[in-house]
Amino acid sequence: MILPPASSGPLFFPLVPLLERIPFVPDTAALAALGALADLRTESDQPVAFVRPQDDGLGYEARIWACGEVETRPGNWHDFFNALVWLSFPRAKAALNARHARGLAASPAGRGAERDAMTHFDECGVVVLSSDPSLLDLVRGFRWRELFWTRRADLAGTLRCVVFGHATYEQLLAPYRGLTAKAVLYEVSTAWLQQPWPEQLADLDRRLAGELAAGACADPRALHPLPLMGFPGLTPENENSAYYDDRWQFRQGRRRGSV
Repeated sequence: MILPPASSGPLFFPLVPLLERIPFVPDTAALAALGALADLRTESDQPVAFVRPQDDGLGYEARIWACGEVETRPGNWHDFFNALVWLSFPRAKAALNARHARGLAASPAGRGAERDAMTHFDECGVVVLSSDPSLLDLVRGFRWRELFWTRRADLAGTLRCVVFGHATYEQLLAPYRGLTAKAVLYEVSTAWLQQPWPEQLADLDRRLAGELAAGACADPRALHPLPLMGFPGLTPENENSAYYDDRWQFRQGRRRGSV
């Protein structure tokens, strides 16, 4: 299974260092080798390994916490991107797993709203960082035409959209009208945006991990909907201002609190 051309799109940049080393969907042994090289560990101090699905009754998150084993279906895009996000954001993924483990201990019989919200961010989350607070305000205010068209020239220099959710990466292989992620928003300095990407990634991973450990992403209503198809480069159609007249895709919404 070869990566489709869409994987070179503008929102795949967080994974480029890994995709350059794995230009195809590898088997679980290859992913496990990468995990060992990266020395990934859970917050329960288990070494992370990517393994084939098991049939022993142990739940997905419980297995990661107890054994460090991330069940990964061979040749499956969804699980492939999940593994790459583990490799890119090891602290944040470990923090999410620790939250799930606490939730399981508190309520073994059901997931609960908080675990559902964390799963939503795990699957569909993005982080929007900008050195220009006015751009973040446009996201908070659902002012999509201003963000993506009027301020289009500002996006490349002062804003980053970092995809975290592995389901979103899978969807971006064949992006479609209405593709929406759920965002947390961070204001950063100009100097931060000028750092090399590995330094930005490590800092972002630490920040996300700390906030997740402190209880962030417990309420899906606090996450900001973000219509990804508005970003330049996602579709040739958005090179025309009329594209942003699509009110079904670029919806108005109530203002939400900052995350």
